[in-house]
Amino acid sequence: MKVVFIDSVHPILEERLTSRGFLCVDATNSDLETCHYLIQDAIGIVIRSRFPMHESFLKHAPNLQFIARSGAGMENIDESYCLKRTIQLFNAPEGNRNAVGEHALGMLLALLNKFIPGDKQVRQGIWDREGNRGEELDGKTVGIIGFGNNGRAFAKKLRGFECQVLVYDKYVTNLEDNFITQVSLEQLYQEADVISFHIPQNQETLYWANEDFFKSLAKPIYLLNLSRGKIVDTQALLNAISRGQLKGAGLDVLEFEKASFEKFADSERLSVFNELIATDKVILTPHVGGWTTESYFKLSDVLADKILAFYR
Repeated sequence: MKVVFIDSVHPILEERLTSRGFLCVDATNSDLETCHYLIQDAIGIVIRSRFPMHESFLKHAPNLQFIARSGAGMENIDESYCLKRTIQLFNAPEGNRNAVGEHALGMLLALLNKFIPGDKQVRQGIWDREGNRGEELDGKTVGIIGFGNNGRAFAKKLRGFECQVLVYDKYVTNLEDNFITQVSLEQLYQEADVISFHIPQNQETLYWANEDFFKSLAKPIYLLNLSRGKIVDTQALLNAISRGQLKGAGLDVLEFEKASFEKFADSERLSVFNELIATDKVILTPHVGGWTTESYFKLSDVLADKILAFYR
């Protein structure tokens, strides 16, 4: 049973599959054409995001039984085509949810307490205590949009703080948790001091945070996005900052990323990106919210559990 590794993942996945009789083939340095050849007799493919898993690629693997994605998002996989061919899809949101939750909390605390501008000023010899007066998370209302693995993990991290947590997820009902309150989107927009996105990217969620979103908020907020870059319209975000509707933002993902998440794209909008990096009201990280030393192992270990359970 041949499994082709298109992307690099933690070696525990290969070790566990090999110990159960799978033949694991390393194609992490192979070009697209070579990968087409290598998957011809494969029953499984392991990926992150290097190549889109569309029909043009998958047609070269007539015996394919599963695709295992090291991560949560499935937007680079043609799920309809896989369903038609009964190709099983595995992902591993359980593997990096804790990392995402911690990263979101870290970004929020850094925004509230002005860690980034304060650090920069001190290094420049500026000692501005009043200008760097922060806000406390205690007493704030945090709205979480999307209550899957990552949204739940962030809510869990907030339990140590005296804040109210509101949750909106149209696909989750009857939540039984005394710490959180499930609300309508309208109520969340009215009451939240902080809004954090933890949703997949699809046609329904694309550019959710647009001009209408920011104008519908009842008060200035802090915004976090640790889901996908194209959930947030960067120009709309910058406009909201200039209007005072947005106090600050923590962005681990950007709409300027390539589909592989490995580098920037869209050079035509370089002016928008330059405006983004010029503001001290935004904290940026390079899509590493779920990319810790621990999650690197857990992502592969979770995939191994799912693949072996499938064949068992």
